[in-house]
Amino acid sequence: MTDTSIPRADQPLADDEPTTAAPVDGEPTEKDAETAPGKAVGDSDLFRQSEIAADYVEGLLDILDYDGDIDELVSGGRPVVEVVGGRLQNLVGQRGATLEALQELARLAVFRQTGSPSRLLLDVGGYRANRRKELGAVARNAVEKVKEHGELVRLEPMSAFERKCVHDVVNAIDGVQSESEGVEPNRRIVVRPAD
Repeated sequence: MTDTSIPRADQPLADDEPTTAAPVDGEPTEKDAETAPGKAVGDSDLFRQSEIAADYVEGLLDILDYDGDIDELVSGGRPVVEVVGGRLQNLVGQRGATLEALQELARLAVFRQTGSPSRLLLDVGGYRANRRKELGAVARNAVEKVKEHGELVRLEPMSAFERKCVHDVVNAIDGVQSESEGVEPNRRIVVRPAD
């Protein structure tokens, strides 16, 4: 069984560990396909990351006395952990804020065991799947406005996950393009006519 100890804020990081978490979910970085310089990630490594994260999340659920079924898998070239069950809304929080924090903690747990950053995606109660559908509608609405009026449309600030969902929809439609602007936590998407 893997170590399911929960990192505490008062525990110092080892000298060779970074003081920041893995890259934020969503928008691609230059090193998305790498975990360390020159080291590609295979499906078995990704599945191992999802197992480590699942053990970590299971430990959290035990501490909180929450019941949930946990699935670990690899999807879209990244490790995924899905938690399903009743009484889990508190793990999602307002607009997914708690879920984002839990995801970062799970990524830190993976990093502590593997020494490599992870692009782990954590979903609780199907929140991300439902939010992806909602954001698809927001993106299509913005595209319609851009095509109708020929002017750019600025969307409300979103998390990296939410921006990625919108970018994916907009980029699949001819005649429009999207880009992110601003600084976290007020980073937002601008949809405009294609050049």
